[in-house]
Amino acid sequence: MATLQNIRSKGPLLVVVIGLALFAFIAGDMWKVLQPHQSQEVGEVNGESLSAQEYQKMVEEYNEVVKFTRGNAALSDEMSNQIKDEAWRSYVNNKLIENEAEKLGLKVTKAEIQAIIDEGKHPLLQQTPFRNPQTGAFDKDMLKKFLVEYAKMSNAQLPAEYAEYYSSMYKFWAFLEKNLTQSRLLEKYQALVSKSIFSNPVEAKATFEGRNEQTDLLMAAIPYSSVPDSLVSLKESDFKAAYDKKKEQYRQFNETRNIKYIDVHVTASQADKDALQKEMEEYTAQLAEATGDYAALVRSTGSDVPYVDLFYTTKSLPNDVVARLDSVAVGQEYGPYYNVADNTMNSFKKVAVADMPDSIQYRQIQVMAEDADKTRQLADSIYGAIKGGAKFEDIAKKYGQTGEATWLASAQYEGAQIDGDNLTYINAILNGAKNELTNLSLPQANIILQVMDKKNVVKKYKVAVVKREVQFSKETYSKAYNDFSQFISANNTLAKMEAAAEDAGYQLLERNDLYSTEHTIGGVRGTKEALRWAFGASKGEVSGLYECGESDHMMVVGVSAIIPEGYRPIALVQNELRMELLRDKKAEKIMADLKGVATIDQVKAMENAVSDSIKHVTFNAPAYVAALRSSEPVVSAYASVAETGKVSAPLKGISGVLVLQPYAKEKQNETFEDENEESSLAARYARMATQQMLNDLYLKANVKDQRYLFF
Repeated sequence: MATLQNIRSKGPLLVVVIGLALFAFIAGDMWKVLQPHQSQEVGEVNGESLSAQEYQKMVEEYNEVVKFTRGNAALSDEMSNQIKDEAWRSYVNNKLIENEAEKLGLKVTKAEIQAIIDEGKHPLLQQTPFRNPQTGAFDKDMLKKFLVEYAKMSNAQLPAEYAEYYSSMYKFWAFLEKNLTQSRLLEKYQALVSKSIFSNPVEAKATFEGRNEQTDLLMAAIPYSSVPDSLVSLKESDFKAAYDKKKEQYRQFNETRNIKYIDVHVTASQADKDALQKEMEEYTAQLAEATGDYAALVRSTGSDVPYVDLFYTTKSLPNDVVARLDSVAVGQEYGPYYNVADNTMNSFKKVAVADMPDSIQYRQIQVMAEDADKTRQLADSIYGAIKGGAKFEDIAKKYGQTGEATWLASAQYEGAQIDGDNLTYINAILNGAKNELTNLSLPQANIILQVMDKKNVVKKYKVAVVKREVQFSKETYSKAYNDFSQFISANNTLAKMEAAAEDAGYQLLERNDLYSTEHTIGGVRGTKEALRWAFGASKGEVSGLYECGESDHMMVVGVSAIIPEGYRPIALVQNELRMELLRDKKAEKIMADLKGVATIDQVKAMENAVSDSIKHVTFNAPAYVAALRSSEPVVSAYASVAETGKVSAPLKGISGVLVLQPYAKEKQNETFEDENEESSLAARYARMATQQMLNDLYLKANVKDQRYLFF
């Protein structure tokens, strides 16, 4: 009552408070409606946006096509990531070409596509199921027949699996037809570009001579490695000049991140291993005592290798078991032992050994009537007729079957999970005597079975294997999680994490130039959230703890640098510049030391010199100098203009300073044909242009890829 009275006394105040709360609630929802919607765009090409929903639809379309063509019900993470990238790449390329084609008035008509289908020679058409069984070539009539049947098809009249298959095939064709259109448009644009490229007689003659004239040279060189780095001084101005000279090479078109991260891979503790060892000792004792029903026993142990009561070849047994089989007698067990290759504890029992045929030829007639009794009666009648002299194949044809003999090889059933009726059926084939007729009764049907032939006798085994992966326990994972979580809390900046990681027993890993288009960090699955965080964080920030991998990894990420789109800072390319500057400075020093040298022998007499004879040098290919262990384009360039017997001045190469002396020149037995040479050059340039074309269009299109925010 006191409480109720208290509420009544503050009634007006409560009305105001509740009113304000309701207003805040409504205003909050209203604000959500009025504020601009959060962008759901995954990318942009030439100012045209692609929504997350549109991209997801494309990915799903690709998924269905891949599943259909490969016969896979599901796709791995790696395959799914490849499909996502392929869907995006295809979208971008098509948009780039469509944009240019629209400016030029290039189009692809339905009549063109129909003409391509009628001709049936396009490479894409060879990937369809509509191929002639005899020739393997695309068959347009098969396609037309399918499309007509699909248009008339009623899913309700077909079994679910057939309806699903026909639907998948139709989606596949629709996808391929769309790709035919896009492919044809690209072909038109490439043809337009390639027709604008040509060669000339002067270039043709020079190219021919560059390929046809060969030179043999003597070489002596001083490698750059012979000059210690300490003898070369580099100034800041040297780096600046080298950077400015090559600045365009250091332009990047997407922002990247440099990160430092700790990846904790949780593994079994010694206590976990000891616990599993104890379990395995118990299982080994059970194997020793067992006299039958090994399938149930092995299943109860949680073994990764099921037991099937069939004789198997060693090909179907784990390698570590096969390696120990000969050291175990029939009826004896072996183990427990640890196998490092698959991180498992193992025990096994060699149940039986037999010499058995690896391949068996058999034929059969399946018998099925209205019910079990009628099925049995019909099977008995057929069995009796064949026993009485009736031909097997004639009886088979009477019941709509061929009765043809077929071969069953060990590889067809070994390694598969076989039980129940399947086990009974395979055992009947394996154990049947040659030419023996068997009336095999199964719950759904009877099978009249006859073994025709047996061959390739090999040694086979029945082995009961208990194979258990050494896994960490919940307690082990919890401890690792708590320790790592405390470490992250205590070291919440990159500087602190760098300083404390080693002492805490963690390895700090580094990854430079991480792109948002990547799917993992450090190759660890399930790190997409960590990558997404990295591209939203500021320099020096440290993430929280991410659980990833196969629930066996934990990760923390720190951002050490942000490299924006544009020219890479000189500090990030300093090591590369340093290598080039050292080479240039060393070349200057060596060339100064070689000043006045007039013969190859003088160079060979110098300290650290190397020498070689280089044969069959042409201008069209860089010469490989074995003594320097590098390709040296300067050798090919000099050989094309040098006089025989003349010693070159010191030449700066990739790996050293070289002095060259040609001693023989010859021309290959090839006739110069102006038109053919020009045509060949034009074709080569056209190929180069079409390869570069998409890259150039990409750079102009201001492509934005933000898929990492959603996928």
